[in-house]
This record gives sequence, structure tokens and C-alpha cells, in this order.
Amino acid sequence: MLIRTSCRQESFADSIFSVRSPEVLTSEFRARSLKVTPQRQLLFRLLHGHTGHPTAEALYAEASAQMPGISLRTVYQTLNDLVSMGELSSLQFAGSSTRFDPNVDDHHHARCDECGELRDVYVDHFDSLLVSGFAGFTPERASIVFGGVCADCG
Repeated sequence: MLIRTSCRQESFADSIFSVRSPEVLTSEFRARSLKVTPQRQLLFRLLHGHTGHPTAEALYAEASAQMPGISLRTVYQTLNDLVSMGELSSLQFAGSSTRFDPNVDDHHHARCDECGELRDVYVDHFDSLLVSGFAGFTPERASIVFGGVCADCG
């Protein structure tokens, strides 16, 4: 595969994308006839302003510290509902848990091979990438994951 591109990496803290407010999510859930429980409202609060790529397990650990008894199933169901609504996207990488991304705009990722840190990256001129090997195949979407070592692990 031949790729010609430049890539600018946004720092984790510079990301402006996050899940909408708990009030908006509550209204959206009700509009779709989805249950709005205290557990889901807690998850809405934890996700609001979150710019990382949490796993369900990490979110569950944070939620259960505040609300013992919340179930991992509730966390997964809420996250999957948010994905279905277009509020999050889900990311799956071989050998690791599904990550949930609040940035649903077009972007790509850089993943540390050592610690698993995941960052949003933006590829300039993505529409002019030169890729060979598509004979008989019509691509409809693309997702690039740059593997390497982050500054903390390097």
C-alpha cells in the first residue's frame, strides 16, 4: 500500500469533542423511549466532558466507586445505546477491550504499542491518499491507526 500524506497530531488535552450534557442525553433517551435510570444519569455525568477513549470496564470502575451495585451490563447497554444514537463511536483493536470515542467527526488514531494510550489524529488531505491494490474493490470508508510508542513509554 502506498500512502502519501502529512499528519498533524492533536494533543489529548486539545480535543474539543466530548459527549453532550447529561440533560441533553436524558432528553434524547426519553425521545427514543429508552429508560432513564439513576445509573444511566451517572454514566451521562461521567461521560460529559470526557475526551478520552474509555473502555466499558474503566467507566464501570469509576461509576461503581460512586454508585456501588451498578452493573457492567448497564454500562455496556448505555454505551451501546449512545453508539446507536451517534453520540459515541466504538473502536475495537485486536487483543484489547472495546474503546468508546466521544469524537464522532472524521479522524484517525495513534495507539501506543506499550501502554495502549489512544489519541485522536487528523490526516491532512486524506481525500488525496494514493492507495494501490483496490482492483475489484470499492472502498466506502477508511480508518487509519498509527502504531508506535508514546512519549511517556519512549
